[in-house]
Amino acid sequence: MPARPSLPARRLRRSALLTALLAVPALVLSACAGSGSAASTSGGSATLKWATSYFPTHWDPVVGGSGAQFRELALVYASLTRTDTKGNAVPDLAQSWKYNSTGTEITFHVRPNQKFTDGTPVNAVAVKDAIDRAIHQKDSAIFGDLTSIKNVTTSGDLDVLVHLTQTDYQIPLLFGERVLQIASPKAAANPTKLDQAPVGAGPFIVTSLVPGTKAVLKKNPNYWDAKDIHINNVQLIAAPDAATVVSGLQTGVYNFADITPSQASAAKSAGLDVFVQPGFNAENISLNVNKAPFNNPKVVDAVRYAVNRKEFVDKLTFGYGEATDQPFPPGYVAYDNAAADLYPYNPAKSKQLLAEAGYKSGQIKLTLDIPAAVPDAEIVQSQLAAVGIKVSIDIDKNWATPFFAKNLTFSLYGTTGRDSAVQTLTAHFGPNGPLNLSSPYEPAGFEAAIAKVRQTPIDSPDYAKVLQAATRVGLTSKALIFTYVAPNIFAKSKSISALPAIPGHVDWTGVTIS
Repeated sequence: MPARPSLPARRLRRSALLTALLAVPALVLSACAGSGSAASTSGGSATLKWATSYFPTHWDPVVGGSGAQFRELALVYASLTRTDTKGNAVPDLAQSWKYNSTGTEITFHVRPNQKFTDGTPVNAVAVKDAIDRAIHQKDSAIFGDLTSIKNVTTSGDLDVLVHLTQTDYQIPLLFGERVLQIASPKAAANPTKLDQAPVGAGPFIVTSLVPGTKAVLKKNPNYWDAKDIHINNVQLIAAPDAATVVSGLQTGVYNFADITPSQASAAKSAGLDVFVQPGFNAENISLNVNKAPFNNPKVVDAVRYAVNRKEFVDKLTFGYGEATDQPFPPGYVAYDNAAADLYPYNPAKSKQLLAEAGYKSGQIKLTLDIPAAVPDAEIVQSQLAAVGIKVSIDIDKNWATPFFAKNLTFSLYGTTGRDSAVQTLTAHFGPNGPLNLSSPYEPAGFEAAIAKVRQTPIDSPDYAKVLQAATRVGLTSKALIFTYVAPNIFAKSKSISALPAIPGHVDWTGVTIS
């Protein structure tokens, strides 16, 4: 989330932590790769040089959580499941899985003869350790996604039995790389060390790491799907200023990068392949209804009617995004058409509601807290000024701490979505939701609606209807105002083949570099 001319608000999450880490000295994980250059890695010349705006601040997947950096962590870690191009859960480290008749227990069968890159076996005990750690580790960022889990047991060397507190058919989706990237239990015994010295069973092995700046990786020949990994080496580089990314791609400093919509035209003109990876991103304005003036429902509704979503799309996405008033893009299975456009842009109605709430023009003065200067904030400031609400913008590099502690009143956030739509909903609207600035507030009837979704098998003909009903209940929350879909735009050298179109993911399976 560095300051960029057209940076989507979702990048706000990382800038403060990146700034701190850039000053940390290099941590060399292997003497054989101290220089960090492509020539220092082994395994051939097919090198991916990836400039990322989401260079991991944490390499322990439990601490990193399911935010955007999970894509980079997936270079190192595998999970029980992964998703296909339709968003369905398919085997990864787990060869298969099966629910009991009531949906309250699921057994995962782990692939035989697998090892983490430190030689530790990938077995049922290792998987149990990963799940337990995700739930109980003090600094876990994903424990709130695993509330359906009562406990985990093992049967033999390869079967993991996940006992649930309720019927929940979402577990295979939850146990993918967004939530349950599995680290070696031997390495995870020291979580602090793991956080900057990752050890997984994924497609690549980290050979050297400069925290916050660069990681060098080589292909893991023992990865279960190594035959379909055709990249030998990876240089993962923290992206510099946006203005230099395209030139870096042109000159070969990088051959792959995420870019902002404003860069797409220049990247195309430079002869690069520019593509939008499918996803479920959604930007929002976050309100804390536990603090004035948002403890007044009329003020909340006034802000809702003051928001012109089209302005965000026109000014920030350069034709690549679209307006949304839900935590999903229109057309996604969880998007509820019945709840669409409940609060259309209507500044006159906004002013009326403020007057009914007892406020004169200019009387409400808000501080919009963000960690870096982004144009989203200026649009919010301008739109609210038009209805008589004065907004000052406060940039705080330590923004993440008060946001997740729910100490802010007014902020911006964005999500990269989740493979489980239930996880997306609970993250935004649940009482413990990390994206719910008004926690522990939740909309009435939300937990019952979510429970009904969990109880519905994903392949049931009723699933979409039940899921959309839960979205409808969630949208009665007064804590979030959704604005637009921020596209996942990437540019790559033509020497890199097309990536699998897996929603929300960056998957290197089958990708070649000529």
